[in-house]
Amino acid sequence: MGTKNKLDGPVKGYSINGLPFTTIGSGPKPLIVFEGLTFENKPQPAAMVKMYAFLEKEYTIYSVLRRPQMPKNYTLDDMANDYASMIEQEFESPVDIIGISTGGSIALHFASLHPQLVRRLVIHSSAYKLNDKAKQMQLNVAMCAMNGKWRKAWKLLIATCFPQDGYLSFLSKPLIHLSAFLLSIHHPKDANDLVVTVKAEDTHDFLDQLGEITCPTLVAGGVDDYFYSPELFEKTANGIPNAKLCLYEKMGHPASGKQFRMDVSRFLLDA
Repeated sequence: MGTKNKLDGPVKGYSINGLPFTTIGSGPKPLIVFEGLTFENKPQPAAMVKMYAFLEKEYTIYSVLRRPQMPKNYTLDDMANDYASMIEQEFESPVDIIGISTGGSIALHFASLHPQLVRRLVIHSSAYKLNDKAKQMQLNVAMCAMNGKWRKAWKLLIATCFPQDGYLSFLSKPLIHLSAFLLSIHHPKDANDLVVTVKAEDTHDFLDQLGEITCPTLVAGGVDDYFYSPELFEKTANGIPNAKLCLYEKMGHPASGKQFRMDVSRFLLDA
């Protein structure tokens, strides 16, 4: 999988300790992406990793999810420890890490628990905690999935990526409905992966532990993010010693675009 050459070659697979991954790029250095919330922990389509394709000449990019069928009481610390075991087994550490959304929540725990494994850390559209409406929305998504209402669960989640008011909100509704229908056709056999992750993140409040993170860190997020406010991004960056903050106007979840790519590239590659 990594520079120890244990799993080089396949685009999709599972690490030695059972974490699903998808790779893109052919650069000489590994970049580990702790992925966001998904309905099922399995290797994702390569298209899901293309957000970071601007780094694929310098890195081989490993998009990694949590282990399938986690125990019901699994915590973000447990998930962080799984990532640590993977990196210790598969790579020459320290490595560069991007944690996006829920993956960013886990990455904060990871950087505190395993500082020797991370060189540089990007917290991408994530913060020390979710805002209250996002917590409730994720709990609603999990409840829908537990009750087999997969299309409704997808609708709730997909809607967060679109404007929440105004005419653009109205225009986006047909696309949200169509996307939810298509994504719900091949739904997981059960909701365990989603529910365990949502419940673990619901208790995530890492403000008092941010000072334990010692690696160079970039916090990047959109001002109009559904899940987090600018204040949450600012408190996260301010709580991590010497962290850098990049906020993007008129941008939701997750942050993207030319300036985002430039900021991340500069942070990771100019070191």
